[in-house]
Amino acid sequence: MTRYTVLPIDAAVLRQLRIADDAGRPCAPYIATHDDVGSPLRCCLRPIALGERIALVSYAPLRRWAAARGVDPGAYDEQGPVFIHADDCGGFTPGATYPFARPSALRTVRRYDARGRIAGGRLLEIPADATAGFDAAFDAAFSDPDVVLVQVRALEYGCFHFEVRRSDPSGSIG
Repeated sequence: MTRYTVLPIDAAVLRQLRIADDAGRPCAPYIATHDDVGSPLRCCLRPIALGERIALVSYAPLRRWAAARGVDPGAYDEQGPVFIHADDCGGFTPGATYPFARPSALRTVRRYDARGRIAGGRLLEIPADATAGFDAAFDAAFSDPDVVLVQVRALEYGCFHFEVRRSDPSGSIG
């Protein structure tokens, strides 16, 4: 079981993105082809399968988090491309491993403070024991008391994969 809370794009945000993305463009669903297969879906945190109805949308992962806390992330309010299901898929079911944890894949573990500013980061080459590798990276990130959330991103394109927060034994998200 993972020690941290993994969060996909929130269901309410997905409903908005399925109408218009964070760049203001209308959602343009299509059927996944061989070129799309294996790419990460950020709604349910699993790979795309051939023939699924998907959309590539622009997403600003920090925007709503910052607005809910009354902070302005400034230039860190970046947006980038993410794949989502074009229709409700039921979302992410947490499991015993982290999503998209293919050994030897390169990820950026980006840290954010309470103001929504980048508070550091590191490159992670996912080891054979991916869960232990991610746990160690998140332990290091959250050892800084100023870090309130972490984003895992693809190194190749910089796209958002998922968010990570501290979990406490009661199950609440920190």
